[in-house]
Amino acid sequence: MHKAGEFIALARPAFESAGLEVQTARLATIPFSHLLAERDVSEAVRLAQSLERAARFLGYEYISIGPAVPDVPASYAMIPDILAKTQAVFAAGIIASSESGIDLTAVRACAEVIQRAASISTDGFANLRFAALANVPPGVPFFPAAYHEGDQPTFALAIESADLAVEAVTGAASLQAARRRLVSSIETQAQLITQVGNRLAEMLGLQFAGIDFSFAPFPDRERSFGEAMERLGVPVVGLHGSLAAAAFLADALDRANFYRAGFNGLFLPVLEDAVLAARAAEGNLGITEILLYSAVCGSGLDTLPLPGEVTSGQLASILLDLAALAQRLEKPLTARLMPIPGKVAGDPTGFDFPYFANSRVLAVKAEPLRGLLAGQETVGLRRRKTNDG
Repeated sequence: MHKAGEFIALARPAFESAGLEVQTARLATIPFSHLLAERDVSEAVRLAQSLERAARFLGYEYISIGPAVPDVPASYAMIPDILAKTQAVFAAGIIASSESGIDLTAVRACAEVIQRAASISTDGFANLRFAALANVPPGVPFFPAAYHEGDQPTFALAIESADLAVEAVTGAASLQAARRRLVSSIETQAQLITQVGNRLAEMLGLQFAGIDFSFAPFPDRERSFGEAMERLGVPVVGLHGSLAAAAFLADALDRANFYRAGFNGLFLPVLEDAVLAARAAEGNLGITEILLYSAVCGSGLDTLPLPGEVTSGQLASILLDLAALAQRLEKPLTARLMPIPGKVAGDPTGFDFPYFANSRVLAVKAEPLRGLLAGQETVGLRRRKTNDG
């Protein structure tokens, strides 16, 4: 923790003096299950509370204690209690990894975490601090996916950059011009950020892991990724053409040259994006569409408001689709699903949170899995082969 304290004391003023706004500072640990001696719920809660106090004392707003892992099956069931007894602690659960494949038991365990966590408060807000992870490596700076591995203290930077996409496409004379503007904007900002990051790493003896420039939004239109898609030419996000817009913007991010960490893809969080929230409320954007856009480098299903009566079996079906997509595409995906007690599909949400844009509860087109898909296996899915191998 000493290094973490040194880092935040120097990092915040260093980035701010370079003209960069620091929204929050966040600390991520190794998976919490690796820190437990007795592996019981009470110990897990005490550990989380202790880490929360330490992180806040050092100046971090939030802390991620990492994911529950399949080799410690009991770790999944500990998470709802941890979320209930803390305010700034984030956690996750691994449902698939590139090394082991999809763990069907873990898929169901994460579904049960989501269902239990929904009842912690009347608005289901605790699930903001939990995500199911598929093929997500350590070192991602965005929460709740963040966790660390190894002994070397490391830092990475998550950039809220949807506004860059909005600015690049606004008034552009062509797709090529919009892409050039976006690539140039990303690279210009990345160069400045990297200079500060490298200087901090050298001063403190830390490893600078890189930058995640995923197009993360903020709930106003000028910083909405949905707004960027519509200014590109999609009449309404959720209609056909949206996939092409998402693919185009993700491709531009891929073309930019910078030191990378994390997802570096698209964030499509319904409750954190003003335009996505509006389109979901209108009935144009749902779970299936967002999962589809994840195939062209979205980061998965994020802050989706769901009916309070959704079952763990239905949630597991959604998570399994996400895990399968991550495996076949060899890419990281996450699911942050938010059942809201007492709400049904179509009901308006009523969150009072500055980082949320209210929407309506999404319909769930899922039923519990049966047969072989309801088993307890771990099964890997290989990337699709092309004719040249």
